[in-house]
Amino acid sequence: MGNTGDLIEFVQTVVAEYSLKVVAAITILVIGRVVAGWLKRLIHGMMDRRSVDPTVTGFVTSLAYIGMMAFVVLATLGQLGIQTTSFIAILGAAGLAIGLALQGSLSNFAAGFLMIVFRPFKVGDFIEGAGVSGYVEKIEMFTTTLYTGDNKIIIVPNAKLANDNIVNYSARETRRVDLAVGVAYDADIVHVKRVLEEILRDDDRVLDDPASLIVVGELADSSVNFVVRAWVKSSNYWGVYFDVTEKIKLHFDQEGIGIPYPTRDIHVYEARQR
Repeated sequence: MGNTGDLIEFVQTVVAEYSLKVVAAITILVIGRVVAGWLKRLIHGMMDRRSVDPTVTGFVTSLAYIGMMAFVVLATLGQLGIQTTSFIAILGAAGLAIGLALQGSLSNFAAGFLMIVFRPFKVGDFIEGAGVSGYVEKIEMFTTTLYTGDNKIIIVPNAKLANDNIVNYSARETRRVDLAVGVAYDADIVHVKRVLEEILRDDDRVLDDPASLIVVGELADSSVNFVVRAWVKSSNYWGVYFDVTEKIKLHFDQEGIGIPYPTRDIHVYEARQR
């Protein structure tokens, strides 16, 4: 009977000592899970409003939820009196080792995530960066895939692309076509200017606003150089560039306007013999 009484007394002591801790731990676990779920939905909603790629949204929200739940579990274990210091140290050391081993991949991932969030370019844009240029085919976690005009595929690490200047030729709806046209010094520049104006006016792809610009830009060594600037829709840039260049040559031939070759005067002196 004495042993039984001692056992009952021990059980009562343990229950009295740990019941409140167990209740508090369960409360922390339940409330923490609810809060983690609420924060997950909040992050998901914020990323949806920014039109973030669904793949990134799902990955980030899941990662955030796992991190918050890990914190909740550690808090629960601490409430029960379980020492978590060693456990945290092991996790920290493992995370450091993994981070060092995957340093390049993590930098590419971070760069890809930032590019998807801030959108310096999107799929279909023509960009230049990291020493290459092409149309954006897809933006992935670690790399961005471009394809060139001759249908080559270029795969660029996101970190390299994000750490370089990015030129987005498709960001605006309109672009300016810049041409330099040289004519002979004996050409009538008023006539030349009128011909250039007619070429631009007859092309429906050239926009009226902003207005085109045709001016004498330089009196060069062997030619008078005109600066021709016309605004077009970005999708029409190369078509207008090539077509207008061809029309200038054809119209100049019809109008008798010369496009000179570089010339140089050579003076020959005869040395006198004594």
